[in-house]
Amino acid sequence: MTQSRYDAIVIGAGVNGLVAAHYLARAGRRVLVVEREPNPDPTLDIGWVPPQVVRELDLERHGLRFTQPDPWIAAPLEGGGRLELWGDLGRSVDAIRRFSPADAAQWPDFCARMRKLATVLERLYVAPPPDIESRDPRELTRIAGLGLYVRRLGKQTIIDLARVLPMSIAELLDDWFESDALKGVLGAVGVWHLKQGPRSGGTAFNFLHHHAGSPIGVFRPPVSNIKAVLLELPGFEVLRGQEAMPVHGPDGRLIGVVLGPRGDTIDAPLVVTSADPRAAFEHVKPDLDPEFVRAIGNIKCRGVVAKGTLVWQGPTSFTNLCVAPSLDYLERAYDAAKYGCDSERPYVELRAEDGYIEVHVQYVPFSNGGSNAEQHGALRAAVVGVLAPHVPEIKAAESRLVLKCPDQLEQTEGHLYHGELTLDQILFMRPVPGWSRYRTPLEGLYLCGAGTHPGGGIAGAAGRNAARVILKETKRS
Repeated sequence: MTQSRYDAIVIGAGVNGLVAAHYLARAGRRVLVVEREPNPDPTLDIGWVPPQVVRELDLERHGLRFTQPDPWIAAPLEGGGRLELWGDLGRSVDAIRRFSPADAAQWPDFCARMRKLATVLERLYVAPPPDIESRDPRELTRIAGLGLYVRRLGKQTIIDLARVLPMSIAELLDDWFESDALKGVLGAVGVWHLKQGPRSGGTAFNFLHHHAGSPIGVFRPPVSNIKAVLLELPGFEVLRGQEAMPVHGPDGRLIGVVLGPRGDTIDAPLVVTSADPRAAFEHVKPDLDPEFVRAIGNIKCRGVVAKGTLVWQGPTSFTNLCVAPSLDYLERAYDAAKYGCDSERPYVELRAEDGYIEVHVQYVPFSNGGSNAEQHGALRAAVVGVLAPHVPEIKAAESRLVLKCPDQLEQTEGHLYHGELTLDQILFMRPVPGWSRYRTPLEGLYLCGAGTHPGGGIAGAAGRNAARVILKETKRS
């Protein structure tokens, strides 16, 4: 059965897929979005939304809002009390000075230098990755312009870029601070969604990646309702509750997507998928170059994060709470995951929002065997055990804590970013070298998900970049 023809079909109603669909629709294309879930969940998204996406899609006028609590993080201190860090640098300095005058003196300079480095990433993230093999004068001019921008930031920033990006977050923080509590709060961002510990090389880059778009002195990304806004915006059709896969004819040309399990086909000369790269090519491996298949198969997608929700009755004593008391604590938590075991003392972060608490638990490695009830119960007990000294009322709420482990997530190996943000998997190496600019070896098939540049935690950037490439390469005659 063949249904009506579209100019483009976008697979997946995540933020990147929806952003790509809106850009294509605004360019006059008839677009269909196919979403596997019957009712796409318009939950809040954590991450920077580039201002270009906000402005060009007029999202603020349609109800886009950002939430950044103040203090932006609270961390329990050994012996009682909490370290609270604020959007106001002076207020954070005062809070840090209570237990480390030396660290308080360092805080403003550290924040200023990290912010400068993050601005370099921001410029890289709102465009396709640099094409290092290009001879196109426009691309060479763009690359030169980036170099000129960095040079104008000054000698210290150039030194910091060369030195900081390959460092471990532990080395970076040990250079600046003495307090375990402060280093634990900052080091936690360096290992977000990585199967690595804070002493692993390149985790300083991950720290900066998640600082992109945030104000100076704030090292947690904002929360937004961008997905809900994008779902409400008109411009294209949405087909819900359907699994879709690109389908090619006998001549190898893309003809659209096939819907399973009935096998209905929807025609379109262009398919854009926000699925992770390994899943996107699973059904067409025989038609691809074996070297490309090998490279895609070797993408590191080692999920280590369990996501949880907890219905909460009454007020909380925090908005964001991080339990990562030191870099040593994080490294020991990673030790368990390194050998395929759930950490008995995981890094846990809580975010309270409108009657419920979202829970981030790391390190809980993907096991490919599914999580049984006993493992799930042990993990829940471990989370409550970590939190109870700081949030005593959590014990009474333990039965309401619902955790979803990497094995229960539909992404490859349970990785929410479709691939780890390590130095060998960023920029022109994401998803794999030679295929970083959203196109694929199959003509008419493009990628736009978090597995492409710039990666997870940057809401809508990959979708916008992919749409701009597609519109340039598929101009109508």
